[in-house]
Amino acid sequence: MKLNEYQLKAWVNNLSPEELEKCAKECPDLLEYLDPKKQTEEIQLLSVTQQSSAIQYIDNPSESVQLAAVKQEASAIQYIENPSEEIQLLSVRHTGIDIQYIKNPTEEIQLVAVTQNGYAILYIKNPTEEIQLVAVTQNGYAIHYIKNPSEAEQLAAVKQIASAIHFIKNPSEAVQLAAVKQEASAIQYIKNPSEAVQLAAVKQEASAIQYNPSEAVQLAAVKQEASAIQYIKYPTEAVQLAAVKQEASAIQYIKNPSEAVQLAAVKQEASAIHYIKNPTEAVRLASGRKPSFCGRKLFYWDRK
Repeated sequence: MKLNEYQLKAWVNNLSPEELEKCAKECPDLLEYLDPKKQTEEIQLLSVTQQSSAIQYIDNPSESVQLAAVKQEASAIQYIENPSEEIQLLSVRHTGIDIQYIKNPTEEIQLVAVTQNGYAILYIKNPTEEIQLVAVTQNGYAIHYIKNPSEAEQLAAVKQIASAIHFIKNPSEAVQLAAVKQEASAIQYIKNPSEAVQLAAVKQEASAIQYNPSEAVQLAAVKQEASAIQYIKYPTEAVQLAAVKQEASAIQYIKNPSEAVQLAAVKQEASAIHYIKNPTEAVRLASGRKPSFCGRKLFYWDRK
């Protein structure tokens, strides 16, 4: 039979101390229905050790009970009025964002919180630059919650995770360079990157060329890794030539290469002709390969 709230209170409050102890282990919520005068510290400890939120049903819990509750679950601090600094430290050491439940935390508490989780900065009013710096060093994305971050904070953020630059308005060239040197693909989050930043990105990773580079940057990319041309939309003939001279097989990534590009490729490596559709007679001759069909496929082999 299911008891209503009145019946449940009556039942709980008629239990013997021994029965209460046993029940507290199995049903921590009994404190919600138990008369505060019958809540011994032992019963309270048994309850909060099983379920930390049970502390909300305790009037003026002792320090021992508070400690037991936040040890079981750090967020239990939200149910404690005026927790001691020891309780606060215990909570934020475990879960930094639980600082949101602490009124007017000291700078020490703030520092411990952001050291554990940079996102804790979100719940700190007017944090000092030191607190902000520690926050972004722990989690670069925390810079999203800092108004007008200093260059030092920006640099710390992108060094922790390069894509944090996405949350920085008008980053300096130094910050942009730090980001792309950490992770080349971070260039996608930079509006109008300078040529120096583009070059740094493609030197780090050639595939970063896909993000609207200048011709000079394209050339630098394909000279570093010829296959990077596959990421370039509409490469100029100069870029195509640079790619196939670096590695002839890069011609496979070029749509409709000119005869000049085809010739450069086969002169670099005769087998590159296999990647060319409908090569001209001049290109076939330059490759030194003789065409032949095998089934429906066209093959080339040495004339010798």
